[in-house]
Amino acid sequence: MQAILSVTIPFFALVLAGYLAARRHVLPESAIPGLNAFVLYFALPCMLFRFGMNTPVFDLLNPAVLLVYLAAALLIVFFTIAVSLNARVGLKDAAFGALVAAFPNTGFMGVPLLVALLGPAAAGPVICTILADLFVTSSLCIALAQAQGAAAHGTRTAALRAVRGALSNPLPWSIALGALFSVAEIKLSGPADVVVRMLADAASPVALFTIGAVLFRAGQHTHTQTALVDYVPVALIKLFVHPLLVLLLAASAQSLGAPLSNFQVMVLTLAAALPSASNVSLLAERYGADNGRVARIIMTSTVLAFVTFSLLAWGFGVRPT
Repeated sequence: MQAILSVTIPFFALVLAGYLAARRHVLPESAIPGLNAFVLYFALPCMLFRFGMNTPVFDLLNPAVLLVYLAAALLIVFFTIAVSLNARVGLKDAAFGALVAAFPNTGFMGVPLLVALLGPAAAGPVICTILADLFVTSSLCIALAQAQGAAAHGTRTAALRAVRGALSNPLPWSIALGALFSVAEIKLSGPADVVVRMLADAASPVALFTIGAVLFRAGQHTHTQTALVDYVPVALIKLFVHPLLVLLLAASAQSLGAPLSNFQVMVLTLAAALPSASNVSLLAERYGADNGRVARIIMTSTVLAFVTFSLLAWGFGVRPT
């Protein structure tokens, strides 16, 4: 456990540092969008490009990994919506709650954390989960959130808008470019390699710091009171039900002969056990959902994940090198 905590504590400490910096106004609120843009459009794409370039394509687009993870994500989405709908939580808010229940923070936190814990081989399965969540999980939840207005604009329009949003995200394009370099066996060299490596090295610390700052900002822009029963259960679904479901589905697929290794099962389960993706609060704000509820789910899952994720990694017998 000590070896695991030596990896997880710095990651969560950087999230806390970002939160405290924003709360104490050391980091101005006006600077948070700039930090987020740097991570999303420069640092993370370079990190994912490098992983894509150095990972076999079949590991990046493993059909068995994608199917198991997507099946779990879809079940979590519809289960969370079913248990969330009530007089206070409508379909739009339930859909965004389902998105934070099924969408772990794999981009900003998961890739660097799991690679630090398990080695570079973890990058392939984690990148699979990013692609699944960006193109399917988030698009589905956004389309469901807009279903209430489908009579005016059409369900097809809502779905196409969600897909366009996914395609405008630079992360899948950086993965695709890295995969092309991998297939063509092209390697960067000279100044270009140095620039990409420097940006990639900045991704992890700046992304983690940004998570904390974004969480504080989301809380500051909350203007509604949310009952505990409307957000704590969703955070628990994220941290307990989601990884358990991924583990059960992956083990079942293994027993049916699917080409899934025990290592891939472990990576998928740990990815599902990550806290909710912090950028969903920005999406909720953009689409007019209850951002206060979403922010509280993300905050709760992030605080609890330090314990739950570390315990799960210890249960798997992870031994960081």
